[in-house]
Amino acid sequence: MPLHDWTNLSGWEGLHDIWIVELLRHIKPQLPEGYRAYIGSTPALTIDAPNGKPDVAVRQWLPEMHESPKTSDKSFPEPDVEVATLSLDPQTALYVTIQGRMIAAVELVSPRNKDRPTSRAHYLSRYLSYLQEGAHLLLVDVHPRPLNFSFADALAQELNLKREPCPPPLAISYRVGEPAAQGGRLVGIWQRGLSVGQPLPSMQLALSVHAALSIDLETTYQKAAADIYLT
Repeated sequence: MPLHDWTNLSGWEGLHDIWIVELLRHIKPQLPEGYRAYIGSTPALTIDAPNGKPDVAVRQWLPEMHESPKTSDKSFPEPDVEVATLSLDPQTALYVTIQGRMIAAVELVSPRNKDRPTSRAHYLSRYLSYLQEGAHLLLVDVHPRPLNFSFADALAQELNLKREPCPPPLAISYRVGEPAAQGGRLVGIWQRGLSVGQPLPSMQLALSVHAALSIDLETTYQKAAADIYLT
C-alpha cells in the first residue's frame, strides 16, 4: 500500500499502535538466539540536563508504579489548586535487547513529537540518547509538518555530520560502530526519503557492527493500514 498523505489525514494514533505491533511480529522471527524484541515506553528522565544533553542512560529502565505509596495515618493536606497540565509520555517504541541490555530501537515519529519547540527538544534528546548510549536506531517519520524541521537534520547537527538536508517524510537508520581514529565513534547511516503515493522501502536495523535486520516497512505499513480501514 503506497504511503498516505499525512498532512491532514486522521487516524495516525490507531495506525501507530498497530504498525509498531506489525513491526514487532516482523522482527521477532529474524532475531538470532538470545535476542528479545518488545514494545514499551522509555524513561521520561532522558532530557533537560544542564548542558542540554541526556544524563540518564536509556538502558536503565524505570520500574512502573502499580501501587500508591503508603502514607501515615495523619490526614494528607489537600493542595490549594489542582489542575490538569502534566501527562506521562505515552509514546511507545520497539526495542531489541540481549542479556537485558537494550541494543536497538525502532521509533515511529508522531505529530505530537514535533508540534512545539519543547516537544522537538524532548524527542531529539530521546533519539540522541540512544546513539550516545551505543544503541542503534531506526527512525521513521511520515509526517511532513512542521515545515523546515527534520529530526534527521537535527540529529545530524548534534552529531556534527555534514550532509544535505533531509526533510520528512523519511526513514533513517543509525548504526553505532567502533571508536573513530579522530575520537568518538563511527556512525553508519542508511537514509531514504519517502514519497506520498509510493511504496515504503526496506530499511536496515543494526544489531551490531557486523549484523543487521532488513525491516520491511511497506508490508508492515500495509497490514496496519488495512486493519484500521485506511485506504
